[in-house]
Amino acid sequence: MEAYCLKCKEKREIQNPQAGFNSRSTPVTTGICKVCGTKLYRMGRTEMHEGLVAPPRVKKEIKRKGKLVIVESPAKARTVGNFLGKGYTVRASVGHVRDLLRSQLSVDVENNFQPKYRIPNEKRAIVKELRAEAKKAEEIFLATDPDREGEAIAWHLMEAAELDEERVKRVVFHEITKPAIEAAFSNTRIIDSDLVDAQQARRILDRLVGYNLTPLLWEKVRGRLSAGRVQSVALRLVVEREREIETFIPKEYWSIDAEFKPLGQPESFCAKLSKINGNDPLLSKLEDVEKLLPKLKEAKYIVGAIKKGKRTRKPYAPFITSTLQQQASRKLGFTAKKTMRVAQQLYEGIDIGNGGQTGLITYMRTDSTNISHVAIKEVRKHIKDTHGKEFLPDKVNTYRTKVTKAQEAHEAIRPTSTMNLPEKIKSFLKPEQFKLYRLIWRRFVASQMQAAIYTTISIVVNSENATDDYQFRASGSELFFAGFLVLYEEAKDEDVNEKKNGKLKLPKGLEKGSEVKLFKLSPAQHFTQSPPRFTEASLIQALEEFGIGRPSTYAPTISTIQARGYVERENKRLFPTETGILVNDLLIEYFPDILGVNFTARMEEDLDEIAHGRRKWNDLIADFYKDFEPKFILAQKEMPEIKTEPEKIGRNCPKCGNELIVKWGRFGKFISCSNYPECKHTEPFLEKIGVACPKDGGDIVLRKTRKGRIFYGCENYPNCDFTSWKKPVKASCPACGGILVTKNKKEFLCLGCDEVFASGNIAIEEAA
Repeated sequence: MEAYCLKCKEKREIQNPQAGFNSRSTPVTTGICKVCGTKLYRMGRTEMHEGLVAPPRVKKEIKRKGKLVIVESPAKARTVGNFLGKGYTVRASVGHVRDLLRSQLSVDVENNFQPKYRIPNEKRAIVKELRAEAKKAEEIFLATDPDREGEAIAWHLMEAAELDEERVKRVVFHEITKPAIEAAFSNTRIIDSDLVDAQQARRILDRLVGYNLTPLLWEKVRGRLSAGRVQSVALRLVVEREREIETFIPKEYWSIDAEFKPLGQPESFCAKLSKINGNDPLLSKLEDVEKLLPKLKEAKYIVGAIKKGKRTRKPYAPFITSTLQQQASRKLGFTAKKTMRVAQQLYEGIDIGNGGQTGLITYMRTDSTNISHVAIKEVRKHIKDTHGKEFLPDKVNTYRTKVTKAQEAHEAIRPTSTMNLPEKIKSFLKPEQFKLYRLIWRRFVASQMQAAIYTTISIVVNSENATDDYQFRASGSELFFAGFLVLYEEAKDEDVNEKKNGKLKLPKGLEKGSEVKLFKLSPAQHFTQSPPRFTEASLIQALEEFGIGRPSTYAPTISTIQARGYVERENKRLFPTETGILVNDLLIEYFPDILGVNFTARMEEDLDEIAHGRRKWNDLIADFYKDFEPKFILAQKEMPEIKTEPEKIGRNCPKCGNELIVKWGRFGKFISCSNYPECKHTEPFLEKIGVACPKDGGDIVLRKTRKGRIFYGCENYPNCDFTSWKKPVKASCPACGGILVTKNKKEFLCLGCDEVFASGNIAIEEAA
C-alpha cells in the first residue's frame, strides 16, 4: 500500500499501516515512509477497514448572530433599516424571487393544478445572497407588503432561499414609521397560508386564461396580442360603451323658463315650468311649445309655497386605492400607473430633513377606510388648533367602505403624520410627489372636519283661472358654513352633469299667496346626451362597482389594454381601436361567460373565500377549468382566421428595395421591411394628424415620450424642432394666422399670439 511522501516527493510504501477515520468519519490509513520516516496519510477504504465502525460525524456548530430583515425594494430597505438601527441587516428581494416558468404553462392540470415555480435567472444572485445571509442570522423577519401579494412574496422567499422555518417570523406594517415598525416587530406571526393560497389561485387562473388565449389570438388574428381574465373584461366595458355611443340617437326636448315680478315691484325672479296638471311637461318638439306658450301667457299666477331651510354636505371618506386613482386623474391629470408609482415612493420613504428617510403615507393598495386611533387623535388636534373648534365635529367621522368585500384589515391611504404639512416639506419632494401628497393630506384632514352647511330656498308658483294647472319651480342654495370645503373639494369628469342650485334671490315681501305677474317666457331646445367615453378614472370606478379586480390590479389592467394597442387614450378619454374591437368580439363570441362581468366579479368573491380559509384553491381552479377547457378546444377548431394583409405604407425599403409594411411590436406599431428576416430594416411609425408644421410645412405627427405621454411634433425632426403637448387643429388663428391647438373641450389656443378662441367660432378645414 502506497501514499505520497511530501519529503521524498514521490509515492512510497506505507510502513506499519493503521486503518482509521478522520473527524468527518472518512476512512483513512496512516503510517510512516519506509525510506525517510515521514508520516504518510492516505484517504479511502481498504481491506484493513473491514469490520471497523466509523464514529458518528460531528456537525460543526454554526454560530449565528444578528437579525436579517427582508423587504421587497431597496428604497423600502433603506427606510426600514434607518429605523431598526444596529443589530439588524435589511436586504431587498427586488420583488418576486420565484414565478411560473415563462416557456410553458407551468401548471400541472393532471396533478390537481400544481404550479411549477422557478427562480428567474436575473434573481439567482439575489436569492444566493439572501440564502447566505440567512444562514448567519439568528432571526429572520419577512417584512414584505401587508397584502396577498406581499404574503406570497414572503412564502416564495421561504421556499427559494430555503429559510429555516423555526427562525422565520412574518412582520406586517401599514406605514413605514418608527412607531409602526416597532409595533410590528413586537407582534410577529407566521405566514398566512390562506392569503398565499388566494394569491396563488389568482396567478394560476390568470396563467390558464392568458397562456391559452394569447397563442390563440396570435394564430387567428396577429402576433403581439394578449388576453387576460381581467384585462379582457375591462376591454369589453370600453368597447360596449363605444357601441352605446355609436348607436345612440339624440332625442329632442324643450324646457320653459319664466320671469315673474310681484305686483308693484321692479325686482323679478325666474322659475322653470315643472308640472302641467300634476305631471312632468312633455315638450318633445317646437310645435308642443308653440301651442303651450299662449296658454301660459293668458294665465294668472300666485306664489304657492316658499320654503327655507338648511342642507348639510358631509365630507368625503379618506382615500382608498380606487378613489385615489380617480381623483389623481381628474385633479392632477395622472394616469393610474403614474399615481401608483408616485404613491409607492411616498410610502417607501423620502428624506425630509429628519436625518434619514421616512414613509410619508400609509400603504397605497387598500380598499379599507379604517383609520387608526393615533392618527385620529393627531388630526383632530390639528383641525382644532388650525381651523378652530367650530370645524371639529363632536364625534369622530367614520366611514363604511363601498367595496363589496374589502380585503385584509388595512387602513385608508393617509399621511403617516398630519404634522408633515405639504407646504412644510415641499422643498424635499419632486413636483409630482408634492402634488399627490398634498391631495392625500387634504382629503384625509377634510374627512375628519365638520360638514358644510348651505341655506336653501325654494319657491313654487301656481297658475290661477287657467284651462290647465301650471306649476313653476325655482330653488337655490348659498354656502353658510364652509366646514371641510375650506380644505378639499371633489373633482368630477367634465361631462358629468350635476344639478347645481346657485343663489336664488327673491324680491322683498314675497310670501305664500302673493300675486305675481308673468313678465317673460324663455323656451329652450335640448337634446339627450350619449353616455360619455370612459376616462381612466371612470373605468376604475366601473371596475370597482362591478367588483372586477382588486386595488393592486386596477393600474396594471388599464396600462395593459393600452400597451397592447386595444385602447388609445386621447384627451383623457379611452377609445377602443379596430384591433381592440376585433379581439373583444372574438373572445366574447367563444367565451361569453368566462369573460363576462358577473363571472369575473364572482371569481373575485371566490378568491376572498380562499383568503378567509373557507374554500380550497384547487377546487376553485378545477371548477373553472371544467367550464373553460371545452370552450377553448371549440375555439381552436371553429374560431375563424381573421389575419389581415400587412398594411403597406407606399415606400420601398432603402436597404433592399422591397416594400415597407406596418408591424406590431412590444411597444406598438413600427415600420419594417417585408423581406424580414433577410432584411432587418425598421423605422418608427409616425401617425399623421393632417396638420402642416408651421415651421417647415412638414406633416405634424403623434409621438410618445419614454413614459408614454402623447405629444405632437414635426415628422422632419431633428431637422425641425416644432413640438406641442396640445393637439394642433387644421385652422389658422384669426388674429395672427398662427397655428391653433386644442386648449380644452371648448377652446382653441394660438401658439403664436397666445389668444384664446371659442371652438364653436373657428371653422376647421376638412382633411383632403
